[in-house]
Amino acid sequence: MSRRSLHTPAPDATALRARLDRARAAAAAADTDALLIAPGSDLRYLIGQAGGSFERLTTLVVPADGTPALVVPKLEAPGYADVPTGELGVELLTWVDGDDPYKLVADRLGKPGRVAVSDFTPALHVLALRAALGEAEQTLAGPVVRELRMRKDAAEIASLREAGAAIDRVHARVHEWLRPGRTEAEVGADIAAAIVEEGHAQADFVIVGSGPNGASPHHDVSDRVIEKGDVVVVDIGGPLPAGYNSDSTRTYAVGEPRDADVAETYAVLQRAQAAAVAAVKPGVTAEAVDAAARDVIAEAGFGEYFIHRTGHGIGLDVHEEPYIIAGNALPLEPGMAFSVEPGIYQPGRWGARIEDIVIVTADGVESVNNQPHELVVLDA
Repeated sequence: MSRRSLHTPAPDATALRARLDRARAAAAAADTDALLIAPGSDLRYLIGQAGGSFERLTTLVVPADGTPALVVPKLEAPGYADVPTGELGVELLTWVDGDDPYKLVADRLGKPGRVAVSDFTPALHVLALRAALGEAEQTLAGPVVRELRMRKDAAEIASLREAGAAIDRVHARVHEWLRPGRTEAEVGADIAAAIVEEGHAQADFVIVGSGPNGASPHHDVSDRVIEKGDVVVVDIGGPLPAGYNSDSTRTYAVGEPRDADVAETYAVLQRAQAAAVAAVKPGVTAEAVDAAARDVIAEAGFGEYFIHRTGHGIGLDVHEEPYIIAGNALPLEPGMAFSVEPGIYQPGRWGARIEDIVIVTADGVESVNNQPHELVVLDA
C-alpha cells in the first residue's frame, strides 16, 4: 500500500508572526522580561521549525518589549534556512566555537529582572544562562507558552482532524494483523508500518496489550503469543508531517472473550467514555470531565481499576495542556483539544480502554476519531 499524503500546510509567516506577538504580550502580562525558547515543540509553534537540542546553545529570545532574536551556532544555521526570519521580524544571531553564546543572550537582554526558560531546556544551558544573566530571576516558560498553545487555531484543528482520520484508518485495518499465534511484537510492527502508510511521519507509539498485558496501561509490545479469547488493548499514534499528533485506543477481542465478565465490564467503560465526551463544552472544568467518566466506573464497582487521568491535551506534543484530571479547575474553552480515555484494568486478567481526541467547539464538542466504540470481536 502506498503512503498517503496529507496536505495541511505549515503555518504561514503571518500566522507565525501573530504567535510571536501573542508570546510577547503573554510575557509582559506575566511580568516576564523575556522568554528563552529552546529547540522543541514550543520553538516549532513560534517559528515553524523545532530545531535540535545539542551541547551548543540554540535559543529563541522573545523579549516582552523589543525584537525577537534566534541565537544559533553558525554550523547549525543552515537547518533554519526555511524559517522566514525577515517576515517574522526575528533577527538571526549566529556564533562560532570559542564565542560565549550565553553572554550573547545576556547582552541582548541588558539587565532583565525576570526571564522564563523553556521547560525542557538542558540543565547545562539553564545553569550557564543563570550565571550569565546575573541577578535575573529564572522561571519556567511553560505556564506562559501553554496559554497560547492550549487554544488551537483553525489550521491546528484541521491538522488534528487529519491526524484523527489517519489513525482511524489504521484501526480499521487491525483485523488484518491481530490473530492467534502471532506475537504482540509482530502485530505491533505491522501496525507501525501502517501508521506511516496512512500518512504519519512516523509511529511514535504502538501498544498491543493482550490478555493480562492489557491491564498495564503503558505496556508496549512483547513476545507474548496472542491466544484465542484474548482481550487486546491497541493504543497507537504519531505525528503528521506538519507536526500534529494522533492518539487513539480501541479494545479488541480475538474471537469470543474467554472471560465471562468482559461484555458487562466493557459496557461500563463504554458508558463512562460517552458520559465524559458528552460533558465537554465551554465553561465546564477539566476536572468535571474527569469526574463524568470516573463516577460511572466507580458506581459500577470498578473505581480501583481506573488508575490514570481521563485525558491529556494534544497538539505538537502527544501530552500537553490541558490535563483532564481531578483538581484541575481550568474552564474549557473553544479550541482546546484533548483525549478522553477512561480505562478499566484488572491485574493478571485483562484490561480495556477507549480513547478519542476531542476538540471543544463554541457550543459543545467535536470528536476527531470516529471508529466504533464497541468491543471489536475479530474472527479467530
